[in-house]
Amino acid sequence: MKLSENTVGFLKNYATINQSLEFREGKLLRTVSPLNTILASVEISEDFPKTFPIYELNRFLGTLSLFNDPDLDFEKDEYLIIREGKKRNKFFFADPNVIVSPPEKSIELPSEDVSFELTTQQLNDMLKASSIYQVPDLSVIGENGVVKLVVRDKKNDTSNNYEEVVGETDKEFVLNFKVENIKILPGSYNVVISNKLLSRFQSKNLDLKYYIALEPDSTFE
Repeated sequence: MKLSENTVGFLKNYATINQSLEFREGKLLRTVSPLNTILASVEISEDFPKTFPIYELNRFLGTLSLFNDPDLDFEKDEYLIIREGKKRNKFFFADPNVIVSPPEKSIELPSEDVSFELTTQQLNDMLKASSIYQVPDLSVIGENGVVKLVVRDKKNDTSNNYEEVVGETDKEFVLNFKVENIKILPGSYNVVISNKLLSRFQSKNLDLKYYIALEPDSTFE
């Protein structure tokens, strides 16, 4: 079995969410952050023949990088064999009890109260602004008929901020995220937010979803 470039890209992204990953039998790759603030799910082209846990995902990805076009062999119960030509690697599986894995049941938003499209450029600009200003918060604010994204330090009224209008609304709300939780692949997303402090970022081009928790000081009127 070989892993596509897209799948390796998903795994690199997942490694920023959780250092460990339990690969499940089938085509669905899911992960969750240790504090349960981010859950990601994607359907890949590969079909894994078995479930196996990897404790250090970055080390697994680093091992794959030692090969140009590796084959994955799942015949053994205790480890994975990675091979190419005369090169061969034995990568041992972890104890599943030491890995934080997503719940078996799929997540659904309890309500859909705010929605907007987030383009690749808007996402890049927001993350870049957060880095430039060294501010930790991304707020989705509804006021005066518009929805805008604001990167700021919500605890400091005099902090630098960056904002952009992304939609229209007849509601008023301030929905706060930690920028550190926006660990999503570059791309365009349909974003839906529930006033129960949960959001869904769904890729417009891939079968990829992120569920990201909001901060408890968010308000919705």
